[in-house]
Amino acid sequence: MADISAQVVKELRERTGAGMMDCKKALKENDGDMTKATEWLRQKGITSADKKAGRVAAEGLVGSHIKPGGQVGVLVEVNCETDFVARREEFQKLVQNIAMQAAESSDVQSLMTQQYINNQDITVEEFVKETIAQIGENIQVRRSARFMLDEGVAGLVGSYIHTGGRVGVLVEVNCESEAVAKGEEFQTLVRNIAMQVAACPNVEYVKIEDIPAEITQKEKDIEMGRDDLAKKPDNIKEKIVQGRIEKRLKEMTLIDQPFIRDQSITVEELIKQNVATLGENIQVRRFVRFVLGEGIEKQESNFAEEVAAQMGSK
Repeated sequence: MADISAQVVKELRERTGAGMMDCKKALKENDGDMTKATEWLRQKGITSADKKAGRVAAEGLVGSHIKPGGQVGVLVEVNCETDFVARREEFQKLVQNIAMQAAESSDVQSLMTQQYINNQDITVEEFVKETIAQIGENIQVRRSARFMLDEGVAGLVGSYIHTGGRVGVLVEVNCESEAVAKGEEFQTLVRNIAMQVAACPNVEYVKIEDIPAEITQKEKDIEMGRDDLAKKPDNIKEKIVQGRIEKRLKEMTLIDQPFIRDQSITVEELIKQNVATLGENIQVRRFVRFVLGEGIEKQESNFAEEVAAQMGSK
């Protein structure tokens, strides 16, 4: 059997788009012959990954991973083409592992170059390509978010995944001591806040003070131009607009929302109750929400077509 150099494996990989281990196996099976190895990969269907890369992937899953201790957490969105594939065990496992790896990575680009958590001989990108060939659909690691507590800061990073992985939330909530952070009451509060964010699609900021001045001004300009105020005196118009702006800004902020488990109080009041109970200052520092496929132009299809596509890819 001919010796297979790393350079030859790399060349076959660049030519076919197949994973490194598949390229190495193909070359071994064909005594190092590049042409025959390429044909072998084609017969196995492994080179199909690149052809599928241009297809729209708007289904999939939002997943999360919180490292032990709750000081680091990540949220990821991994897309495929159909809900049929998103429900498959191998796809769900892929999303789980990518979320775990994202805890060590600042962005998707660096994540894709990491060694895959379950196979140190290949990168995440290579494993995704192998999964594309196996499943028969385009797969994209679309985005990730990573929160890490600042040094010397107590609190927790928490997450909540809703509706079967179609909505995901990552939050960071700070307190004053590790003892409180590790307590059940504080952990419940963090989870409730994550659930609250998932339930409030219009919420974009923690509190009104976080809203950029240009956003506030834009909202004011919209209100000032409404037809129902056209004939009002300027001083009256200003008061009406101010009231409307205050209402609109509160709709955009987390702490001003009615608490989903008790509509008689706001999230801010919920936090104050926990401050009184736990005896420490508590602050929601930040959050991020991923909605599966948002911003992607989806192709219309039906379940029968999805099944037919799956059968045809086998």
